[in-house]
Amino acid sequence: MTVIAFSGVHRRVPAALGVCLFSFAAFWIAQRAAQVSMIDLMVYRAEGATVRAGGDLYALRTTTAQLPTTYPPFAALLFTPLTLLDTADLRTLATAGNLALLVAFVRLSLRLVGHTRVDTVWWVTAAAVWCEPVWTTLRYGQINLLLAVLVLGDLTRRPGDRLAGLGIGLAAAVKLTPALFAVFLLATGVLAHRAGGSGALWLRHARGAAIAFACATLLAAAVLPYDSWRFWSCMVFRAGRVGHAEETANQALRGVLARALHTPEPGAAWVVSAVLVGAAGLAAAVAAELRGQRAWAVLGCAVTALLISPVSWSHHWVWCVPLVLLLAVRGHRAGAAGTLLVFCSYALWWVPHGAGRPELGQGAAELLLSGLYAAAGCGFLLRLPRAALRPSRTSRTA
Repeated sequence: MTVIAFSGVHRRVPAALGVCLFSFAAFWIAQRAAQVSMIDLMVYRAEGATVRAGGDLYALRTTTAQLPTTYPPFAALLFTPLTLLDTADLRTLATAGNLALLVAFVRLSLRLVGHTRVDTVWWVTAAAVWCEPVWTTLRYGQINLLLAVLVLGDLTRRPGDRLAGLGIGLAAAVKLTPALFAVFLLATGVLAHRAGGSGALWLRHARGAAIAFACATLLAAAVLPYDSWRFWSCMVFRAGRVGHAEETANQALRGVLARALHTPEPGAAWVVSAVLVGAAGLAAAVAAELRGQRAWAVLGCAVTALLISPVSWSHHWVWCVPLVLLLAVRGHRAGAAGTLLVFCSYALWWVPHGAGRPELGQGAAELLLSGLYAAAGCGFLLRLPRAALRPSRTSRTA
């Protein structure tokens, strides 16, 4: 029986790998045919060049769109090697690197949800490359998959790993949103301790993330003192520098409310909703984690971070990949199919968008289409409390 099973696996893996490579080749051709600009990659390269030239990082405006620097200074330090390649080679390397990161992300996602079949990695990756957040990540040359792999790799380590927290800390130093995962770990550890148990593993994990973040940030401050001062004292509070809140690509609560209220700045309405959703989402994620439901907890935290961030562009929602996998593996087939449809429909681009800011005048149907990612995220968070009440699968206590 063992020989037969091995033979089946031996046949399935090459077939799945072949389909994945064919999908990648078709994707590569489609991206080239679409003449993708990889505009964000060009911004990263310009940031690296500015660091090497000793320029003012946060005065930078680059590309034909005159895009600014929005990430913390540590990110710009990491971007300096990009200046060593010409544009064509850089685009090729970025595409190949992102495809490799997608494979790693799918593998980690399957590990998170408890699915271990090797061939499934290739089948899922072959399909995932075509969903809108992944397509757009590669189209812009974005770093979303790198950050997601850092975070998910950290959260799927064996308990007590010495490097626990490193991935989350580095991801947060590059882009602040992943810091919510450290808050999630800290809150879980504190609550576990107060409940009479031991929250040592969670607290150690949170401490590791904080140390990694602090070291990366201090390194950037030592190399780029002026830019670090500018960012942490001023630029970090200017959400408007990233782009208009109402843009259809903004799938955070702030974007949905800006479009629904027909205002470029939803103000108090967004603050109140972000606080409520943030508190509820984080509480549900912590409760799920304390019940041993690590996958539900991690994705609850990821979705919460995406919803409450001032700007969550559609390509930030690469977390839809483990989201669909979790729902499918845990028997929520209708939810998985609906979520898959949302993120593969490209529906947010069906509405008027672009020059003239037409998003401020959307009607009911257009508002529905341009808010599907946020709606899917809220729908997932509504499922989370029920998941938290299920019996524990794996103990995570120290």
